Order: sequence, then C-alpha cells, then structure tokens
Amino acid sequence: MTATAIPRTSPSASSTDLSVGTSTLALLGETDRLLPFNPAVLAVRWATTMVCVTLSATAFIERDYTVIPWVMGMVANTVVRTFSPLSYTGTTRSLLDLLLEVGLTVLAVCLTGFWASPLVFTLLVAAIIAGFARGFAFGIRVSSASAITVSLTNLYADSWDEAALLICARWSTVLILIGIVAGYARRISGEANRQHTLALDRLSRLADANALLSNLHRVAQTLPASLDLNEVLDSTLARLRGLVKTDSAIILTREDTDGTWTVARKQAMAVTGSLLTEQLPRPAQAALTGRRVLRHPDLSTVGPGFNAGSQAAIYAPLIARGSLVGLLGVESRNAEEFTERDREVLQGFIEPVSLAIDNARWFARIKTVSADEERTRIARDLHDSIGQSLAYLGFEVDRIVKREDEGEPISDQLEDLRRDLRGVVGEVRDTLYDLRTDVGADKDFAETMGEFAGRVAERTGMEIAIHVSADNSTRLPILQEREMWRIAQEALINCERHADAERVDITWHCAAIGAQLEVTDNGRGFTPVRAGRVDSYGIRGMRERASSVGATFEITSAPGEGTTVRCILARS
Repeated sequence: MTATAIPRTSPSASSTDLSVGTSTLALLGETDRLLPFNPAVLAVRWATTMVCVTLSATAFIERDYTVIPWVMGMVANTVVRTFSPLSYTGTTRSLLDLLLEVGLTVLAVCLTGFWASPLVFTLLVAAIIAGFARGFAFGIRVSSASAITVSLTNLYADSWDEAALLICARWSTVLILIGIVAGYARRISGEANRQHTLALDRLSRLADANALLSNLHRVAQTLPASLDLNEVLDSTLARLRGLVKTDSAIILTREDTDGTWTVARKQAMAVTGSLLTEQLPRPAQAALTGRRVLRHPDLSTVGPGFNAGSQAAIYAPLIARGSLVGLLGVESRNAEEFTERDREVLQGFIEPVSLAIDNARWFARIKTVSADEERTRIARDLHDSIGQSLAYLGFEVDRIVKREDEGEPISDQLEDLRRDLRGVVGEVRDTLYDLRTDVGADKDFAETMGEFAGRVAERTGMEIAIHVSADNSTRLPILQEREMWRIAQEALINCERHADAERVDITWHCAAIGAQLEVTDNGRGFTPVRAGRVDSYGIRGMRERASSVGATFEITSAPGEGTTVRCILARS
C-alpha cells in the first residue's frame, strides 16, 4: 500500500511575523534628591510651624503686626510645600530655589526677634533641607551661615554681653548639629539606594538574559555552565535552607507541554515523580491560582501538605515572563515555625530564582536539539533498525560455518544468507535516506511528509492517509517547522515499530495563528504512564522537541484502542 495525500486547502488568515524580544530601555533624566525625604521634611515642617504658631500666641493677642504677617506667611508656605514640595535636582535653578527659602527663613527670624523670635524653629527646617539635598558639607555651610547671620544681627542690634553670646552659641550649635544629622541621614539613605540599585540592576540583567534565551532558544550555542539546570536547582535549595528554618523543602518544575509538575529537588520530602495540579496540596494550588506567596500556619484546616505530618507551610509560585515555571514549598512540623517575615523573605527570593530556573530550562532545550542529541538519536535509530539485523547475520554465518565443518551442504543456506544480506543493505539505505529527509526552504512539511510516509507504507504495508490544510504563504519559520516534522517522523516510526497498526492518519494544519499536527493509528495502544523503555524514549524526544519551539504536546492512548499524538504551536 502507499500513502494517500488529501488535497490542501488554503486558510484565509494572513501570516504574521514572529515577535522578537527587545531589550529594556532606561530613560535617564534629572533626579529629585529631596524626593525620598519628602515625608520626613513635611513632618518636620508642620511640627515647627505648629510650634511657631503656639509661640506667636502673645503676638496675636497683642496684635503685634511686626510678627503676625511673617507667621501667616510661614503657615502659608507650609501649606504650599505640602502640595508642592521643594525639589533639588542639582541644577542652578533648584539650588537658587533652595537658597531662597533658606534666605527668607533667616530674614523672617531676624525681623521678628532674632533668637527670641517665635519663628526661630523654622531655621531647623532650612538646615534639614540643606543636609538632605547635598550632604554634610552643604548642610554645615547653610547652618553655619544662617547661625552667623542671625547671631551677628542680634548682637549688633542688642549688645555683646555674655548672655547674648551664650544664646547665640547654643542656637548656632543646634543648627550645625541639625545640618550634620541631615547630611548623615542622606549618606545612609544613599548607600541603601545604591544597594537597591545594584539589586535592581542584577534583576534587570537576569530579565534581559531570560528574554534573550526565550527568543534564541532554537539556535544551538555553547553557553556558560552556570546555566546548567542541576546547578541552579542545587544552589537554590542550598540558599533556601539558609534563608528559612524548615524541616522539609521542595522545588517542582512545570512541564509546558502537559501542565504536570515534576519534583526537581527536595529535602526530607516523600513525594517523587510527576504530579498533576490537582494532586498538589490545596494550599499550593491556591498559591498557584493567586500567583502569590502564601503562608499557612495551620495545614490541618486546609488539607495536608506534601508531607503528612507538616503543620505549617509556605508555598511560592515561580513566575518568569508571565508564565508559571515552577513551585517552591517549605514545610514544618511546628505550627508556629513560619512568620510573616519568612513569607516576605521568600517573596523577595523567588523572582531571581524563577528567572534563573527559566533561563536554565531554555538552555537545556537548546541542548536537546543540539548536535550531541542528534547523534544520540541517529545512534538509536541505527541500533533499532540495523543492529538486530546485523546480529542475525552474524549468527547465521556462525551456523553455516559450523555446518560446513560437519560436512553438510551449505549452498541453500548461503543463498538465504545472500537474500538476507540484500535485505539488510536495503534497510541501511532506507534508514540513511530517512535520516537525511528534512524540510527546507524549497520543501515544506506536507511534501516531506508525503515522501517519507510513502516509503514507510511501501515497506510495512500500512495504509497512511495525510490530511493537509496549509499553503506556502502560511509556512512556519524553518526551525519551528523542522521540529514539528521531526515530531511527526518520530510518531510515524513508533507506529511502524511498536504499534502493529494497519492504518495511520496524519493531519497537518498551518495557518497565520499557528500550526497543529496530529498522528493517529489504530494499533494496539499502550498505557502512557507504563510505556516501555523504547516508547518512553521516543515520547520524551517528541516532548522535548515540542518544548524547544514553545508548542504544547499530548499523547492519548489505551491498550487495544490505538494512539493519538497531538502537537499545537501558536505563533508568537
């Protein structure tokens, strides 16, 4: 029998281009150095204003209009600065604004009684703003200049006696100390901001690396060993034990093709293998649904954790590029073990971990379709198709030689051996031809599949029907189409070698929104979770190829009911 190709139909949707990730652009501009301190400045400004109003009560009672207008002006200035805070960006304009406010404050104090003025506490605001804006040196200079100006005008207006000198010295010391404290606070804040900036910069680099890998994962390259998934998982578990005190911990990775969860690393956990989402602990499912870190101080009220004896747990979804890539969980037999602080620590821990794991997984997918993996696949194909035949020929030669030694005629046996040898030569030729068969710029999926299916049908007698709905204008990018073809080829080879099928239907649909491949046979089928070694290897290879191009993969089978392999790729 031969393969039958059903005519193509052209979908109406137009093709779309693959989106290419772009790097993040940082917009640089002037930075308001007072912005982080606005809450503190506002609190001090209102506190000193209230003190000044209180000290001005006598002036209001006595209707002293040399004081009242300045007090009202200071209150008005505080209200304005509440809604429009003073800013300092390092420009000449912002420096003049700052010095103007300091100058008006000093003028108000000098005109309303010098150090005895009810507005004297507003000088503290001026010193604090100066220190916050430009640090120690500027804060000390502004404080000293303000203190000297008020002191000299006070001494000039009154007297240079000991009491006046003592008052000037006390207030000057207070102002200078305030300037020093403000400058020191700015320095501490600056160091904290630098640490925060370094952390954000590291996270940004991880995000850039993630975007790069997700867009170039189809290209086989040699990348640093630090992207090894095992190394990332081991490092994550080690750091996790150092961050949170816990009896047991687990890291699960999510399979993109079927949504299952694989236990990648664990500590004192009994669970192994792969789990469906509904098999996860209920609190872990809630964390995945809400995509947030959840702390459960009493697991007895919501269901058991991964370990039956656990009383408290924290579950954290690992998210990269907006998609779930894994789940991190820690559990304890002590119901009071985990605090809100532990939850917050994990909240800050999971984002870089998620990116690192996702990067390593993309790298692993790249290696899956690399030359080493191809050599392994070719070696397996040669072993499965030719190795047994060559072994048989070797046994036959030994048997013929033994018969000749015993004096028995061997002409018939030699004729059989020659016929078998010709069969092996043909098998080698077919295998090498199959290995060379591939899609290309001038040969699309349907044409390649038709040729290959025809050879399979000729040598096996299977009836193979190919259903195509695509045209050249809606072809996938060559790397994606090649991996989809390899999946179809592997599925058909499995039908030939293991399914004992009489008919195979291959459906290929390619449109602007994506592509769908389906290979269905009427063979003996199998239970997927109990597939043998050879079947499991083939299924694993198809699954990895689907992951390498971002496709979903599923296989449906049951004993006596045949097998269906389905792979769906959405264009990005």
